[in-house]
Amino acid sequence: MGSSRRIGISLVVLGASLFILNSGVSRIALRNGIDSLQLTSLRVTGTLVALVLIAALFQRSALRLPRGRQLLLVSALGLFGVALLQFCYFVALDRLTISLALLLEYQAPILVALWAKFVQRAQVGQRLWVGLALAVAGLAAATEIWKGTSFDTLGVVAGFGGAVCFAAYFLLGEACHDAGLSSVQVMVWGFAVATVAMNLVSPVWLIEADYTASVSLQGNLDHLSLPLWVVLTSVVLLGTLAPFGVELVALRFIPATLVTAIAMLEPVGAAALGWAWYAEALSPVAVLGCFAVVGGILLAQTARGTHPDDPVAVT
Repeated sequence: MGSSRRIGISLVVLGASLFILNSGVSRIALRNGIDSLQLTSLRVTGTLVALVLIAALFQRSALRLPRGRQLLLVSALGLFGVALLQFCYFVALDRLTISLALLLEYQAPILVALWAKFVQRAQVGQRLWVGLALAVAGLAAATEIWKGTSFDTLGVVAGFGGAVCFAAYFLLGEACHDAGLSSVQVMVWGFAVATVAMNLVSPVWLIEADYTASVSLQGNLDHLSLPLWVVLTSVVLLGTLAPFGVELVALRFIPATLVTAIAMLEPVGAAALGWAWYAEALSPVAVLGCFAVVGGILLAQTARGTHPDDPVAVT
């Protein structure tokens, strides 16, 4: 394994680990008077402030407004891959178990593989369709759909919406790099667009919350508490800035299909977090379903071949 590949894989593993932790932290805010729209606005606005400070100190060129196609790409990334992704994620997280919310969002790798097949004209073998079938069957088992009312319909729709947006984040991030934008510049302007969009819908200055109030960490950590502002700061810095940043940088070392495949650590880790933190029980069938989804998506990823514009392929 080359050094670039090792760096890329290590960055994705770090990003997935931070996203897993953030799923538990975000739920604290969602259950203490901050709704999904408000938390999305706070998250992207706080991240933008941090990014501007970082760029001003270490890479002032990143503050330069992109032009032409570059501006279109970062605008699309900000609207779909940041703002709408966060909103769908928080709606799903608030209405479903942590593991199911992330399991739905992580249908994104399948969408990336399908994009490679039908849009980028990559050579994809039979394993793609076997992987898709396994992932769909695993999702049915993980959600235990035969129980009829075991999941919230709006939460499931939001989870699938998050999958579309998450796939867009990786594909647009890859396109931004190919267009010559630095990782810091992509994040600064992507989050700038997301911040404008979210504050038009839910301005952060109109959010009524007692940020100094002490809130319970809930679940098995219910006996512990932290000020709400500490929880929100963690969501911004450790749950957004760091993981989005390292996974975006990872796209410089490995292709989007491999990034999304490795990031499938997150739903499995989230299931463990939901059990350990929030006492969310999964039946043996649901656990097998989670692993079937991961296995199916990984199998689908290995089915991607090469195409003329893709010198780095997962085979």
